[in-house]
Amino acid sequence: MIRIDINKPREQPLRILCIGCHSDDIEIGCGGTLLRFAEQFDQCEFHWAVFSAAGVRKAEAEHAASLFAGSNLKSMTVKTFRDGFMPFEGALVKDVFENELKGCNPDIVFTQNRRDAHQDHRLIGELTWNTFRDHCIFEYEIPKYDGDLGQPSVFVPLKQEFCDRKVKYILESFVSQRSKRWFEESTFMSLMRLRGMECNSSSGYAEAFYSRKIVL
Repeated sequence: MIRIDINKPREQPLRILCIGCHSDDIEIGCGGTLLRFAEQFDQCEFHWAVFSAAGVRKAEAEHAASLFAGSNLKSMTVKTFRDGFMPFEGALVKDVFENELKGCNPDIVFTQNRRDAHQDHRLIGELTWNTFRDHCIFEYEIPKYDGDLGQPSVFVPLKQEFCDRKVKYILESFVSQRSKRWFEESTFMSLMRLRGMECNSSSGYAEAFYSRKIVL
């Protein structure tokens, strides 16, 4: 397990790998944390990977990455695997991890929850741990109809301005998703408010994550 002290002076940029199945997963799951990191650390670089984004969804993913990571976006990988069918293309998905993502050697990885109700999310979460076995990994949460929210173990308090920017960027970037009843400001703000309450955040807001192991 690599020990990470994100507050110490660094000779190299803090490398953050953000992995998502679909073109809005990263932003919904950890967008506020990424905005906080981008402001907090002078040396910070983001590597972005989205596995299911074709056509307009690809353009949306690229636009969102530019908003959340800005000039700190070092690389972006976008694939066109069929939504809902990734477990049946597991070997090809794993090839992306091994051949395109592993070389990033990140300090921190944000990825899908291995116990998520969505089959694609579970696969990506499992492959993240298979690939980055000696890295600091945080699994984010995605609200959905299935009602699979659990008890996360890691909390990142967020100033409200980060929450407001997160929601603004999501709604601006992913226009194709606005017809979904759950895809609205109140959904995203409510989850961050709940997690903020649970961790006693001074602002009242936070994002929460799951981690298999942490070294202090």
